[in-house]
Amino acid sequence: MTQIAVLGAGLIGIYLGGRLAAGGADVILIGRPRLLDPLADGLRLSALDGFDRTIPAPARTADPTALAGADLILLTTKSQHSEAAAADVAAHARPGTPVLSFQNGVSNADRLRPLLPANPVIAGMVPYNVAARGPAHYHQGTGGSLAADRAAVPFAPLFQAAGLAFACSDNMPGVMWGKLLVNLNNAINALSGIPLAHQLIQRDYRRAWALCVAEGLRLLKPTGITLVDPLPLPLKHMPLIMSLPNPLYRRVVSRAGKGGARVDPHARSSMADDLAQGRATEVDWINGELLRLAASQGRTAPINARVIKLVRAAEAGAAPWPATALYKELKSAR
Repeated sequence: MTQIAVLGAGLIGIYLGGRLAAGGADVILIGRPRLLDPLADGLRLSALDGFDRTIPAPARTADPTALAGADLILLTTKSQHSEAAAADVAAHARPGTPVLSFQNGVSNADRLRPLLPANPVIAGMVPYNVAARGPAHYHQGTGGSLAADRAAVPFAPLFQAAGLAFACSDNMPGVMWGKLLVNLNNAINALSGIPLAHQLIQRDYRRAWALCVAEGLRLLKPTGITLVDPLPLPLKHMPLIMSLPNPLYRRVVSRAGKGGARVDPHARSSMADDLAQGRATEVDWINGELLRLAASQGRTAPINARVIKLVRAAEAGAAPWPATALYKELKSAR
């Protein structure tokens, strides 16, 4: 049996590891005791599609030496911890053990490869939000399919056995940049201070997101990357769709999702969770990717730069932004 080690088991890692264990895989979670200790009496996993199951306590540890027995490593740390995670893999994993990066942003796999010359690094993408409903209850609040580079094909049956939609792609740059454009809403949600479902029904929050996406699309156009739509909406039309008046927006989204486009009423972005917990956010690895792309072209990304500034202020304790005020602030940056 393939042993899967989940390194950096937080919201995403515990959920994915738990689902794989529920599907019969041999899984060990490696992470912080404050998250793993509450799983001693079992782990409840639920999802927006109706999945709801409680499994016995999964194998778990804070000790990275557990990587030595892994046949596959799922890396689910925050982007700012990639180098530290690579050091753990290099020190303890067997040479040749693949590392599947299920992290936010677009650059983690490229950052990891030179640090892990003995281990194949596979780029992956998680499309959905996971929230902790309780210390031992993890809930998938939005939909979508996991994606990974073609090198992950041998591991696809593990995810399929767990009931997790999983697709391999020859165009991971397009997949990951497409997801990043959608993830630009993480910061908008964090700055709003409210759940995603409540945020998305307010037009000016959507228009703030639209400004960020439109700037990203302009920067990506000369790269030649073919973007893959992560939602049932074309990315190229998202700035327009997000800016529509509420009745028309609801109609378009409902039609695109065939009536099934839903967001859990409790779901928040991971960045919002980080702010609530007083942790540093991943804004430099989401919005910041566009600043680096702009710099490589001799251009600027003033809207996303302003978002980063506002998130930094929120990390220092600044109050949430009302929808209209946030939209006006970002519009003025443009």
